[in-house]
Amino acid sequence: MAGSKFFDVVFGALVLGGVGVLVGLSMGVGFLPAALVVGALLGAGVGCFGGRRFFLSLFVGTLLGGLLAWYLGGVETITVGASSGAAMGGFLGVWISMLLDLLQQRKDSLSTPSVESSTPPQS
Repeated sequence: MAGSKFFDVVFGALVLGGVGVLVGLSMGVGFLPAALVVGALLGAGVGCFGGRRFFLSLFVGTLLGGLLAWYLGGVETITVGASSGAAMGGFLGVWISMLLDLLQQRKDSLSTPSVESSTPPQS
């Protein structure tokens, strides 16, 4: 179990560190070290709580945003598109994760019989 948590922390630091690099590049090279450090620390923090679905949505958003920006605007727009795609992927990932948790709770509550229905009526 400890190996899985370590993987989540390292994976989170790499993913959000990469997003920090993209944001730092779009803000200017002078912001790059600060954005990288903040991204890696945030990623390690989210990794401590086990945010694999969140990181997957960031990764997919980064790739799709970068590819779309490359297709629409050329090579010089890839970093802006990738960082914007990562932000949108993060928002959508959190939203989808919340919906999946809500559906699982609803499914669990419907599958367990309630106490009131199992007791016979008293006269």
